[in-house]
Amino acid sequence: MENANRVLCFEDIRKNDAINTYIAQADACMGAIGYTEHGFRHTTLTAMRAAELLGDLNYPERTIELTKIAGYMHDIGNVVNRADHAQSGAILAFHLLSGLNMDAGEVAQIISAIGNHDEGTGAPVSPLAAALIMADKSDVRRNRVRDAKIADDDIHDRVNYSVVKNEFRLNPETNTIELSLTIDLTYCSVMEYFTIFLVRMQMCKKAAAALGCQFKLVINDSVMYS
Repeated sequence: MENANRVLCFEDIRKNDAINTYIAQADACMGAIGYTEHGFRHTTLTAMRAAELLGDLNYPERTIELTKIAGYMHDIGNVVNRADHAQSGAILAFHLLSGLNMDAGEVAQIISAIGNHDEGTGAPVSPLAAALIMADKSDVRRNRVRDAKIADDDIHDRVNYSVVKNEFRLNPETNTIELSLTIDLTYCSVMEYFTIFLVRMQMCKKAAAALGCQFKLVINDSVMYS
């Protein structure tokens, strides 16, 4: 007789030793090749930000819970390689969650979101995927840079290091999802931000539209993209 499916919640995943081992090693791999932080701070922020967005949009509680799980596990594929990490992460998540006897339909929703979160190949194919895309791409902040000493030498580090304040919110009156950044222009110009993040902002615009919303990027109190 097959084991009954388990109703897993975010806390079950967050406390799972195997999943946390893969996330930690994935972040170590990113550190080894000089990438910004992709560990528990990023995964937890992504999970909470995606869940809060769907909550503000009045999605069902179970959908919100699945979104948190997808957000927490979305970068697990970096343990294999940065290239195609969304797809390898989806496969890893499939095996890990199926091994915990999670319902196949719920696993399908999670791995679809994980497999579509990267700007190179992804798309907002579901509310989970759309929320994950926006939460992930909006996480730009100074403390993701591992070593401030190298910020001058790498544009990705300088762009992240320049962000001293990051706010992400839904304006219910205008149905607009707004990413508001305060940037220290001594480290990065607005143009350099767009050099790195334009494709990501375009993906956020598509994700917002999939949720029935508009997207707006504000930098230093000026609307830069909408």
